[in-house]
Amino acid sequence: MHLVALGAHCGDVEFQAGAIAHKYAKAGHEVMFVHMTAGEKGNPPGISVEAYREQKILESEKAAAILGVKTMTLEYKDAELTFDDEIVTRVAILMRHLKPDVVITHWENSIHPDHALCPKIVQAAQLKAALPGFELDGSDAQFYRIFHSENWEDMEGYVPDIFVDVSEEFDAYLEALSQYWFIMNSTSFRYYDYYKALGTMRGCVNRTKYAQTLKYPTGLNVRKGQNIPGFEL
Repeated sequence: MHLVALGAHCGDVEFQAGAIAHKYAKAGHEVMFVHMTAGEKGNPPGISVEAYREQKILESEKAAAILGVKTMTLEYKDAELTFDDEIVTRVAILMRHLKPDVVITHWENSIHPDHALCPKIVQAAQLKAALPGFELDGSDAQFYRIFHSENWEDMEGYVPDIFVDVSEEFDAYLEALSQYWFIMNSTSFRYYDYYKALGTMRGCVNRTKYAQTLKYPTGLNVRKGQNIPGFEL
C-alpha cells in the first residue's frame, strides 16, 4: 500500500499522523509526507521568513528519517493558500505520480484557513486525478481514499471513527516531533505535551497504551449492512 499524508505546514502531518505513518512504514508500505507550505511565517525573532522556511524543511527531513518515510514540501507560501484550479491540478498531478491508495489530511473544520483548505483541495484533486478524461501531464488516472487526522486546531465536529494502536511506534513519534523547533519551544501552545497526552488519552479509550485516530469524510462515515456492526446474524 502507498500512504500519503498531506498537511498545510511542515509539522502538521507529523503530529497528526506521524505514529500511524511510522507503523505502516515499518510494515513495508510506502509512506510520503506532503507539506503544502513550510509554515515559515511563524518565524522566531531574529530569523527571516526565508531562513525559517529552510530550517523547517530541514526539520521535516530529520523527522521523516526517524519515522522511515519520505517527505516533500511544495512551493506555496504559508498563510496564503487558495482554492483554485491551479492548486487542485497541481495536487491531482502529484497524486497521479505518487499513486497513493490512501491520503490522510486535515479535518474539514478548522480555525486555521490553511488547514481548512487542505481537505477541499485533496477532495477536488481526488476527482480530477481519478477521471481519465482529464489529461494531466500524460499521467494515468489514480483514485485514492481520504481520511482525516486529528489536529488541535481542527477539532470542531471531529469525532474519531478509527483508533489505531501506535503503542510500539510512539517513542519514535515523540523523537520525530522533537526535531521541530516550534514544537519544542512554542510559547503560544504546548505542542509536544498536547500530542503526547492526546496519544495517551486515545490509547485509554482504545484499551492500548497509545493510539492515534482517523475520521471518515462527512457522508462516508455511514455503515451499511443488514446487521448491527459486531452482531452479525
